[in-house]
Amino acid sequence: MLTNLHVKNFALIDEIDIDFGSRLNILTGETGAGKSILIGSISIALGARVSPDIIGRNGEYAMVQIVFQIDNEETLEQIRELDVEPEDGQIVISRKITGNRSINKINGESVPVSIIRKVAARCIDIHGQHEHQSLLNCDRHKEIVDEYGGEKTLSMKTEIASLYKKYISLKKEIDAESVSEEERARQIGFLQYEQEEITKAALKPEEMDSLEEEFTRASHAGTIVEKLGEVYSLSTETALSAVSHGLRRLSEIQSLDARLSDFTEQFMQIEGLLGDFNREVSSYMEDFTFDENELIQMQNRLDLIHSLQSKYGESYDDIMAHLRTVEEKLEQYADFENYRQRQQEKLTELESALTKQCEKLSAYRKKTADKLQKEITQALEDLNFAHVDFEIQITSKDGFAADGKDNVEFMIATNPGEQRRSLGKVASGGELSRIMLAIKSVFADSDQIETLIFDEIDTGISGRTAQKVSEKMGLLGMKHQVICITHLAQIAAMADCHYVIEKKVNEKSSATTIRSLDAEEMEEELARILGGVEITDAVKQNAHEMKKMAEELKQSRK
Repeated sequence: MLTNLHVKNFALIDEIDIDFGSRLNILTGETGAGKSILIGSISIALGARVSPDIIGRNGEYAMVQIVFQIDNEETLEQIRELDVEPEDGQIVISRKITGNRSINKINGESVPVSIIRKVAARCIDIHGQHEHQSLLNCDRHKEIVDEYGGEKTLSMKTEIASLYKKYISLKKEIDAESVSEEERARQIGFLQYEQEEITKAALKPEEMDSLEEEFTRASHAGTIVEKLGEVYSLSTETALSAVSHGLRRLSEIQSLDARLSDFTEQFMQIEGLLGDFNREVSSYMEDFTFDENELIQMQNRLDLIHSLQSKYGESYDDIMAHLRTVEEKLEQYADFENYRQRQQEKLTELESALTKQCEKLSAYRKKTADKLQKEITQALEDLNFAHVDFEIQITSKDGFAADGKDNVEFMIATNPGEQRRSLGKVASGGELSRIMLAIKSVFADSDQIETLIFDEIDTGISGRTAQKVSEKMGLLGMKHQVICITHLAQIAAMADCHYVIEKKVNEKSSATTIRSLDAEEMEEELARILGGVEITDAVKQNAHEMKKMAEELKQSRK
């Protein structure tokens, strides 16, 4: 769960530090107090794109840090697979935003922002207006059904994706080879040229490197002989003469001190090494030959090798691999009709296997959808959709796809006598938010993501519907950590932890702050939401009763 949020110099926030509770956390505040800024800071901490414009007035950078405590072992293992090691189950994500870049860290180690997004996706789920709007996309409907289907659906989709990849690859290959006789003849001629060029070159595995070295040596023969002759002269006439002279001087004083014998022995070894060196240099120079014709032949051979490398690959293995591909294609063209027939037979086999697997997936999707449809319908009724008629419609589409052959669409009628229509043609913004909440409540038991954030969940609702939404939020908070920004007293009353967001304004500046409320302050905030401009005793009593009823409801459901 999200245990702490620390924000510094972010837009209107000078600095805030919040510790969240493990159940239902409610955030309220006046319009314009900065609730969207707070959610924005969390989104940026989770890897959202960031602009330097968010840097506040109190420094040259903004800082956002969030701390997660992860208890689910499967989630911890998924995070480790991203090469991120939780420390005692804790993940600390921080982003420091400067004028031209951001510094991103997890547990103190710098990471790309892409890793932050992947880690965050396993820890937290944010539902705002954009997420509600995703329900208008039928692809999202299919994702929801498949998520409900669990591992069995994932296994079938993985197998279909593998078959589909082979099917598409083979189909493209067949289409690419559907050329005229004239074009095929041109291709055969080109392939035969390549085959002859590589075969005629008769390359040897070690030749390409060794010939380069041999050519370098031969082309610099004059320089080698000249410089080595100078070295030989210096070694024999100067160095060896000096060592011999030194040995004679040592022999004259060796009897005067026993320790001088060590010097004599070392000097004799030097004389021996010099002698060996001179003999090897002399032998190298005697064997060193230079033939202008051989150099020309090497140059021509290297030019041929370089030409082959530019066309077919840098290494010997690359060139030979290209030759094998050419020979395989020539073999195919030699018996082209039979080859095409074999390709078509393979394609037919893949189509048959794909059809079989898609039918299995479709049957299981329909079975899954029937069960999910009933659960979502019940959840919608709990959220005051009194006359809801909800259906998950699955139809077959033309052709294959990596996830099967099904179109999945959520259909709904919200009034008696209405015909079910596509969700996007019927549902309002407020209804979309409730439908998303219904879906999340259905997935509450199986969803491994511990923290859910709801922003604008109360869009377009009031009265009894708001009460039903608050009850559903309370139930969801018993199984997940929920952080919810709301404008409605019914939802705020259900809070286990309540925070108020305020904007402090003076003559020179304004700043957004947040503070945790105690029990008495919670009722005062409910009264503010209920009462508007004037908070009367009746409003306060109403707030007290609302909070009391919410607590009793939560106790009854434990």
